[in-house]
Amino acid sequence: MTVFRYLSHPQVQIDPAVPVPQWGLSDVGRARTRAIANAKSLQLTTQIISSAETKAVETASIISSAMSVPITIVEATHENDRSATGYLKGEAFEHAADQFFAHPQQSYLGWERAVDAQARILRETQSILESWQAGDILMVGHGGVGTLLYCHFARLPIKRIADQPPGGGNFWSMSMPESKILHGWQPMEQL
Repeated sequence: MTVFRYLSHPQVQIDPAVPVPQWGLSDVGRARTRAIANAKSLQLTTQIISSAETKAVETASIISSAMSVPITIVEATHENDRSATGYLKGEAFEHAADQFFAHPQQSYLGWERAVDAQARILRETQSILESWQAGDILMVGHGGVGTLLYCHFARLPIKRIADQPPGGGNFWSMSMPESKILHGWQPMEQL
């Protein structure tokens, strides 16, 4: 069976003075990624696709180096655009994320609407799948758009209940070319 896997980056180094897309992985995030970089389930991967955000590129680079599989950066696979608010701490972020998923047709405080982020990530993913020739695909990105993509392929409405567990560093898989979900979000250590 050929598999498409979507992997969200693990823990990041939070710096409110730096724009969120430029945050890199924390020591924990790098260690988690190094620990799975040679996972047996990734052995048939022939393509690694990454968002252009620093944390995703760092995650993809660790895996790419271990597997000697090149990375293709796809700019439009970035996380939902939250630049209108910038960094939000703890409860404020969780509340905003709740609103993002609960009201997908509306923008919360200027954030990109969930329906628009879903259409964008789906368009880019379908383009990747249409050009697929052989082997597994690993797409490295973000929890928000990864959940929106999962909701589409799982034929679920946009709801936060489908979101990844806290902390990042989770993945879901589907078969190709059928686009049938094999499992929902699981910790990357289960690769």
